Amino acid sequence: MLRPPSNYADSVPPRLRPADPFEVNDALARFGGDEATSADLRLLCKHYLALLSVIAPGRSVEVRIPPYAAAQVVAGVRHTRGTPPAVVEMTPTLWIRLAIGQITWAQATQSPEFTASGERADLSAYLPIR
Repeated sequence: MLRPPSNYADSVPPRLRPADPFEVNDALARFGGDEATSADLRLLCKHYLALLSVIAPGRSVEVRIPPYAAAQVVAGVRHTRGTPPAVVEMTPTLWIRLAIGQITWAQATQSPEFTASGERADLSAYLPIR
């Protein structure tokens, strides 16, 4: 499993910490069996956004997974107010499927549950998250 860098605690908000591996495995098992609870979806969304923050640090793309979490990732133009130069938004289920490799970026972009804008909004180089 991907390990955060030594300066991780200083660079990522506490609300986006990788979850305990046992909790992740249990939540993934329920997700795979179509028995995931809202708590499972929240845990998995935040966990995979935290890992994305590790592998694609930056603030030029905001990834939104309502209602659970959002993270700013990918190096580049930094914004300080308002909407970032690039935004990616999708449902929790679509995000988890994308993060674990059940679907590809190209497949996700065709979903009505997916929106993206901005020149850096292509996250295919970072997914799936291993």
